[in-house]
Amino acid sequence: MKILVTGTAGFIGSTLSLKLLERGDEVIGIDNLNDYYDVNLKIARLERVKAYDNFTEVRGDLEDRDLIAKAFAEHKPERVVNLAAQAGVRYSLENPYAYLESNVLGFLNILESCRYNEVQHLVYASSSSVYGNHTNMPFSVHGHVDHPMSLYAATKKSNELMAHTYSSLFNIPTTGLRFFTVYGPWGRPDMALFLFAKNILAGEPIDLFNYGKHKRDFTFVEDIVEGVIRTLDNVATPNPDWSSDNPDPATSSAPYRVYNIGNNSPVDLEHYIAVLEDCLGKKAIKNPLPLQAGDVPNTYADVSDLVNDVGYKPETTVEEGIAKFVEWYREYYKV
Repeated sequence: MKILVTGTAGFIGSTLSLKLLERGDEVIGIDNLNDYYDVNLKIARLERVKAYDNFTEVRGDLEDRDLIAKAFAEHKPERVVNLAAQAGVRYSLENPYAYLESNVLGFLNILESCRYNEVQHLVYASSSSVYGNHTNMPFSVHGHVDHPMSLYAATKKSNELMAHTYSSLFNIPTTGLRFFTVYGPWGRPDMALFLFAKNILAGEPIDLFNYGKHKRDFTFVEDIVEGVIRTLDNVATPNPDWSSDNPDPATSSAPYRVYNIGNNSPVDLEHYIAVLEDCLGKKAIKNPLPLQAGDVPNTYADVSDLVNDVGYKPETTVEEGIAKFVEWYREYYKV
């Protein structure tokens, strides 16, 4: 198929693009290579993707309406995966406008281009952060998510609402994927595993927010990508049993779906760090700190819908995943 992917220089986007290219799909990749973190890492990811003849690069911002419209009109993608976004919960406290521009206005441009170019299926990244301060676990897509704890989470929730609107008005099949704490090779330098590895190897302290009492449904990047591909191939359809008297948030009378993609196995942050210490062969110096604004203590994904609809459940353990990350990190940074 001809598939347009946004965020192809990103952590998940580059890994997804490689998998699609390897199976023979044609990929049109959009990224702006912004400097939110190390641009050289983004360039290195992109170089792996550009090695394939069936990849076409488009450089620019999602919020550039004309650029997005031109990319769709010129390449006529059959399906679209929107992964580009301003990421990070904590950074949304510092630069809120970046989130509205990229995550809301940029997503509107994607939706409008899908509307006018007969796209068969739009799959887009949502986030486990939409669950906010929920304590009813595991988090189910069939529960309401109306209490976000960060602007980042609010923009992801807005993406789900916007997608539903376009599915309803224009019959565009859309699938939202709530990712749970993604980690692995080629990851983002602002994420915990990356920061921990860097500081442990340098002999510097690691910050443990909430005094290290987090539980996270850590999900290996290749498991996330497999879930994205499975849902991309399974075009969203209306739920024939959907009732407006008892509306299900995860489905609709329109061709609309929302899924969790998580490991369905929360891990204590302290265990996560212990595994990393074993892989690095070095102990961490720990700096316990209070829970940060916008953070939530625990996450836990109910993935039963993903299993039932596309026959897939992430299964990589943190022991396997962290070992693969450390192997990549040592090779990439020559440490």
